[in-house]
Amino acid sequence: MKSAPVRLLVVTACLLGAMGYLARVSRAEVVPPREGLDRLSMQIGGWTGQREPDPTPEVLRVLSVDDFIVRTYYSKNEAPIGLYVGYHSSQRQGTAIHSPLNCLPGAGWQPLDVGRTTIPVQGIPGSAGATPIEVNRVIIGKGLDRHLVLYWYQSHRRIVASEYWGKVYSVLDAVRYNRTDAALVRVILPIPNGMSRDQVEEKGKTFVQALFPLLGRHLPI
Repeated sequence: MKSAPVRLLVVTACLLGAMGYLARVSRAEVVPPREGLDRLSMQIGGWTGQREPDPTPEVLRVLSVDDFIVRTYYSKNEAPIGLYVGYHSSQRQGTAIHSPLNCLPGAGWQPLDVGRTTIPVQGIPGSAGATPIEVNRVIIGKGLDRHLVLYWYQSHRRIVASEYWGKVYSVLDAVRYNRTDAALVRVILPIPNGMSRDQVEEKGKTFVQALFPLLGRHLPI
């Protein structure tokens, strides 16, 4: 019988927690002010950007993004770098960020090597110097062509590589901050003949280091 009060307290705490959650989700979600992605600089480090055609309406319906850019950045005597950023102002209405690992095979690209890498970047709020972020590192192939893909999920107060943890944090942020806004940032580089994967990866990291401090105005964290 002594355990009955304990069970009652646990049930009461769960009910109060659920009520608090429902009270939060019933309010209009907090969407922080930001600049549109179309205003992201066309000059990133030594690269100059060029806008690429938008995805088809069918693809955009699947992505369910509220804002996005698709660009290619060029530098003299260098292979081009592809950049995609897709921003979701909310993930509460059944919309979720799609992993590139799910989308690339539809375009004929197959993941050949999947892993992670760390990149020290400037621009993390509250950090005075460079802060290492972990991102996904994927080698994809189509026929004889090989590309390197670097991507991560960017949301309130954090940068994560894991799609799973990105979704977990989205739920926690909904409860704690009434926010579920987040973005996917993806960088793609071809691996030319005569260059090693490590050389291409270093080039990609250099681009990410130049890009990251510019994203804060467009992807608030």
